Amino acid sequence: MTQVQTTEQRYQADFQALEQRLYDEPAWLRQLRGQAWAHFTELGFPTARRGNEAWKYTNAGPIARQSFAYAAEPDPAGITRDDLKRLAPWHDLWTTLVFVDGRYAASLSGGPHTEGARVTALADALSTDSDVVEKHLTRYASPTQDGFTALNTAFIHDGALIHVPEGSTLSAAVHLLFVTTGGAARRVTHPRTLIVAERESRVTVVESYVGLPDGGGLTNAVTEIAACEGAQIRHYRLLREHPHSFHVGTSRVVQGRDSTVASTSFATGEALARNDFHVLLDAPGASCTLNGLYMTWDEQHIDNHIGVDHAKPHTSSRLSYKGILDGSSRAVFSGGVLVRPGAQKTDARQDDRNLLLSQGAEVDSKPSLEIFADDVKCFHGATSGRIDADALFYMMSRGLSEKTARDLLIRAFAREIVETVWVEPLRDYLEESFLGALPGWRDEG
Repeated sequence: MTQVQTTEQRYQADFQALEQRLYDEPAWLRQLRGQAWAHFTELGFPTARRGNEAWKYTNAGPIARQSFAYAAEPDPAGITRDDLKRLAPWHDLWTTLVFVDGRYAASLSGGPHTEGARVTALADALSTDSDVVEKHLTRYASPTQDGFTALNTAFIHDGALIHVPEGSTLSAAVHLLFVTTGGAARRVTHPRTLIVAERESRVTVVESYVGLPDGGGLTNAVTEIAACEGAQIRHYRLLREHPHSFHVGTSRVVQGRDSTVASTSFATGEALARNDFHVLLDAPGASCTLNGLYMTWDEQHIDNHIGVDHAKPHTSSRLSYKGILDGSSRAVFSGGVLVRPGAQKTDARQDDRNLLLSQGAEVDSKPSLEIFADDVKCFHGATSGRIDADALFYMMSRGLSEKTARDLLIRAFAREIVETVWVEPLRDYLEESFLGALPGWRDEG
């Protein structure tokens, strides 16, 4: 056990109530949830000081100690699309699924019909696409891995299914928008997303997690992605919840032969956030690109736990994360690349760079390589430091004030990641809203 007995007592009543309410669900799902609950009672939250390397620099105690209310029947009343457009990226040509406190809100969702593909709420998919869901659900993010994944699986009820059939291309992005309302009760939600791109298919997915002004709580999200042979997936993950909220996001990706996955993460604003993103390159020719930009201030804490498993030969990966830290905030980056025996001709690079804007900011960066093959090209690196004094002096010598020069250097540091975004409406949103949250602009409103 990694957590005291009160953990089970805190969540058991909500779990039993959900079981009673969903008495007519498929037998396989009911069994799956029961097994996941058993795993959670065994694993608990990762609060142990020893034997817990994955959470070495992040204290899960603030999550484990608090009591969060599970919203069995959230009410989206009072929320409008105009509200959502102010909170998150939006485009009328996107297919958008909106979830309020973990439940699908049909009245707020919309967009063009996805010809040939299935983009639907997971609760509906259990009856319309049960074969696809049963085949893939929990196959990549197992409830045996950790307590958060187990708890999410135990509460599986709603979320999103994106199933792109063989040879199909979705020309417009699919936007999954998860909204936390908060209010008097600090709530917990367990969003579950399943993305299956069949052979030679193409899809772009945007995951956004946002909170209303009083939307503090816990989001415990799990995303599973299957990229079959020759599939191409562009995936973006945007985290902009309430400054007093907690977020644990677990993403698991499995790739087939000659598939391509490009995923970029943007995160800012959480009291404590964790991005646990792992990719399994499970066939020759598979490649992935993982980028990230994170910003923290005050006493915020963010943990990026990123891993790439080169299980087969002739695979490649590129991993590049950047952090901007201010105040007394803290960031953690652990990037692991595993090259298994026989995975010859692997080409892997990872890089973590951090910009510290205050004396109180701190970053723990731990890139690592485990290589069990001899014909590979693998590199890793990490840097942390202040704004370059020479660059600052040069810009000031050209007539810029110190503040303007500093702000331009900070923005240039972040823009490198923003410019990797292929989806123009999302890139425009990040330019205006995300870069606008950079230290140096926040005081100017």
